[in-house]
Amino acid sequence: MARWLSPLMAFCLSFMIIVGLAPALGLQIDRQIDFWLLWMGAMLLLALPLIYLEIALARRSKSSALHALSALTRDADASPQWRLVGWLAVVFIAFLAGALLSNIAQMALAATQFNINSQLIFGASAVAAVALSFVNRQILIAVTAVGVIASLIISNINGTALQPWHVTAVEFSEWGKATILALVASGLGLGIYWQSQLNQPQSAAPATHAVLPIWLAQLLAVGAFGFFAVNSPLPAYSVWGTAIVTAALLLQLAKEQLQQRQIAEPILWLILFAALLVWAVPGGQAIFNPLLMITGLLICLIYSIFVGWMMKISHLRKAMNFSNELFYNLWRIAVRLVIPLSIIIALVAYIGQLI
Repeated sequence: MARWLSPLMAFCLSFMIIVGLAPALGLQIDRQIDFWLLWMGAMLLLALPLIYLEIALARRSKSSALHALSALTRDADASPQWRLVGWLAVVFIAFLAGALLSNIAQMALAATQFNINSQLIFGASAVAAVALSFVNRQILIAVTAVGVIASLIISNINGTALQPWHVTAVEFSEWGKATILALVASGLGLGIYWQSQLNQPQSAAPATHAVLPIWLAQLLAVGAFGFFAVNSPLPAYSVWGTAIVTAALLLQLAKEQLQQRQIAEPILWLILFAALLVWAVPGGQAIFNPLLMITGLLICLIYSIFVGWMMKISHLRKAMNFSNELFYNLWRIAVRLVIPLSIIIALVAYIGQLI
């Protein structure tokens, strides 16, 4: 069971995050073949090497990301300032949980047309998510999986008619959206897949055995969204409860990282509540959604620079245990050059679209 926990979590989180971010990215109803091909390229060139990065760091450090960065920076003779990416990532996890609750609750309210204050609904959802964060992780993942599958079935049976698949001219801004979809919506750079590996029996098997199931689960989740695009009110309402459970799972993962860093309980909850409840600010979605996507890309960028340029070339070779040296060299090129340059281009494309 432990072996399939990471890919199942990857499927659930990827699907729910993209459902929550889709309106802000304009991905609800536009089924462009060229865009999804760009996304596939981003998944292959960016997401896959980053998953290898997380799994390799987990195997080397044998500790969660926030706690492990102290040792990793010492091993690399790097400045302690690189450890800030761990703090940024763990705060981002709670911030992402707030985004799911806020955005999906807004979608559900619009679908029901009830005259209810959205901040009140968000507050109730946040309280429920915090309470559920104390539930066993396997139960949370199982409930989320059931909710995701149910929403897909409802969407397929009762969803409104979707725009047919079509080809359009490729635009520069689409690379930014495709990169966000491949990295931020997949939960990469946050150490959650890193963290999930620590609960599994240590093995000398190649990292590919752990990486490919996660990557394929992410492909399946976002592919499912692409084919059964959640654009009708009923599916939006049906995933509201699932969003609460997903937010609980994210909060639990962030809480565990802070606990392993031996953060005092009052400070731990202050960090999580501050990042979560900032979404209660009226009209904050217009500011926080773009900030969420930009920050998610920056976290991935910092990790790729740290691993690619600060850590020694031999640090992760044993942990990855590739059967061929060529594969390791290709991965290193991707981490050092392809990922940083692609993310910078994506940031320029996305920010340019906002201006």
